[in-house]
Parts: sequence; structure tokens; C-alpha cells
Amino acid sequence: MQALPLAIMAFILYLGAASWQGLTLLRRVPQRPALVRALGLLGLLFHLPVAFGLLDQSPGLMPGLSTSAVVLTAVMVILLLSVSLAKPVLSVAVALFPVSGLALLLAVGLPSPERTGGMTPGIALHAMSSALAFGILFIAACQAVLLGLQNQALRHHHTRGVVQVLPPLTTMERVLFELIWAGMALLTLSIVSGFVFVDSMFAQHLAHKTILSLAAWVIFAILLISHHILGWRGMRAVRWTLGGCAVLLLAYFGSKFVLEVVLNRA
Repeated sequence: MQALPLAIMAFILYLGAASWQGLTLLRRVPQRPALVRALGLLGLLFHLPVAFGLLDQSPGLMPGLSTSAVVLTAVMVILLLSVSLAKPVLSVAVALFPVSGLALLLAVGLPSPERTGGMTPGIALHAMSSALAFGILFIAACQAVLLGLQNQALRHHHTRGVVQVLPPLTTMERVLFELIWAGMALLTLSIVSGFVFVDSMFAQHLAHKTILSLAAWVIFAILLISHHILGWRGMRAVRWTLGGCAVLLLAYFGSKFVLEVVLNRA
């Protein structure tokens, strides 16, 4: 598989889509959501062959760092393009698309260690729900950043620039919590299916991922309960969302990075 040309093409297309959306937020160009989605979709068409090729080389339960990054960013791009058809989340592309392109370029130069072993339906359910949960909650984190910027701008009576392009604050906040609810449902399915279908969720390389995933679940649960009962919103909701996503990021990539990059172990 000629992964490098595919990765370069995906990166260029993703960067073009992100640049247009970024200029839209700065009010330098008119809004063109169809153009951003089209460029993102074309980038995804070059992204997916690289992802499938890497998965074919490492079909085990725990693919390597670069493979995980490429697969998860592909899932996130699919989710963003799909969700943006119904919800105003396309501005997340400003961050997600360049990250996805960089993940592809890094994967070409830093291939994952080969693994063997098939994937049972139960393990596939766990892997898919984990990827979808991470993707949805990453989009929620980007939404939280935009909500935080919007909140701060309005608090200081800055009503130009990004604030004029984004949806109303109440809409942004409602979408944020809808994303968190969806991500929590998938994260719950991921954790439960892991305990049911994975031999030992606390064995060796899975222990850190399990503990941190449970910690992230608790953070998001506290946020959702407090939002419903105590009315948590605004910057407090932003901080808790980013905190939960940071813990989840460590769960998915922290141990992989230490094992494969720092300790140089497969």
C-alpha cells in the first residue's frame, strides 16, 4: 500500500477544509459548510485506506499508538461530518481535520508494532464503542473550547468576530450536553463490554486504560448530574468537559505512548 501519497493528499484536503472554516470564524470568507464537508469527505476517502491498511497489519485487541491515532481520527471525522448535518458543530473541523492529517503523516513514519490474533464479536463491540465514545467526547471537548471562547467574549461585551459566526450561546451549550450524553452512553457500553468480553480488564497493559476510563466516566457523570440538579453550565461545564476528555485521552493514548515511545516496547 502506498500510504505516503494517500496521507499527503488527505492532509492537504483536511488542511484546506480547516483553513476555510477557520477563515469563516474570523469572518474573512463567507460560510460554505458544503465546501468544508466536501473537502473533509474527500480527505476521509484518502484517510480510510491508510487506516484499513494499518489495521490489517495489527488486527489484535490493542493496536499500536500510530494505528490507534489514525483509526480514531477517521472515526471522529465520520462522526463530525455526520453530526454536522443536524447540529452546528462544523467549527470543530478547525481543530479535528489538521490533527487527523498529522496523525496520518506520523503513522506513515512511525508504523505500529505488529500484533496477531483475531477479534471476536464481543471484542469488536468493545473496540467500536470505545472508538465512537472517544470520537463523540473529543468533538464535545472542541465544542466546549468554542463555548468557552464565546462565553468569555460575551462576558467582556465583545460581540464581533467569532461570536457573530457561532450559534447562540444557549444552542452551543445544548449541543455540548447532547454530545456528552451520547458519549457517556457509548463510554458506558465500552466499559461494560470490556468487563464482559475482555479476559482481564486490569491485566498489565489494560490496567491504566481501565482505571482512567472509569475515572473519565465518573467525571462526566458528575457533570451531567450536577447540570440536571444544580444547573451547572457556562465555564464550569467547559472545565469539567475538558477535564474528563483529558483523562480519557490519557486512557486511550497515555499508556501506549509510554510503552511504545518512552520504553520502546511492543
